[in-house]
Amino acid sequence: MPRRTLLRVFWRSLFLQAAWNRRGMQNLGFAYAIAPALAALYPEPERRREAVGRHLGFFNCHPYTAAAILGGAIHHEERVAAGAEPPGGPTLYKSTLQGPLAAIGDGFFWTALRPFFGALAALGALAVGWPAVVFALALYNVVHLALRFGLFRAGYRKGDGIVAEVARLSLPTLAERLRLGGAFLCGLTAALLLWRGAVQAGFLSGAVALAAAAFGYLALVGGARLLPAAYAIVVAGIGAALVAARWHGSS
Repeated sequence: MPRRTLLRVFWRSLFLQAAWNRRGMQNLGFAYAIAPALAALYPEPERRREAVGRHLGFFNCHPYTAAAILGGAIHHEERVAAGAEPPGGPTLYKSTLQGPLAAIGDGFFWTALRPFFGALAALGALAVGWPAVVFALALYNVVHLALRFGLFRAGYRKGDGIVAEVARLSLPTLAERLRLGGAFLCGLTAALLLWRGAVQAGFLSGAVALAAAAFGYLALVGGARLLPAAYAIVVAGIGAALVAARWHGSS
């Protein structure tokens, strides 16, 4: 497959969810992305139409890890075009991998990598201002695009061997470390907020914020649901701040 064609397919994969629909989920986006490769493999209109039809079936995966399936589907389409495997091979490959790779992608990108860089941006914004947010956003995109391209290339080269390649990355283990790092950054951000509040408005404001945070922590440890606990913390913190301000003003 020409490199230029592979790059076109990868570029189109960035719009995988642009035509998301309830019936086929990401099927239109997948067919649109793989179309340049199918045009190169099947110059005959009838065979190309049949190949495109194979990729209009239901498809739903994490938009980032779907790049591995897209590369692997091209690998299998090459074998189909050469007569080395039946036409159902690419469809079976997609249906087998979309569920597991969706779970891995959700766990790594949505619940670990993105929150980590969000926490990094929040801490950087407090420490040095808005350039830190731009830096964190740019760095996140460099990391996720590099991973997507690497998965796409590995899927194309390895085909079914992509399973071993993904396992070698140890993404669940890396996700756990990123979550710990994100929690640490959130702790630093909270400490910086407390310190700034104490410097600007006195020790009492810092003590009120610390008490509200401790109340929230104890509520979560006690089994409270996240959103109700967050609302309760905000109300309790505002109430405590008003009481403290009134007491401080009358003293």
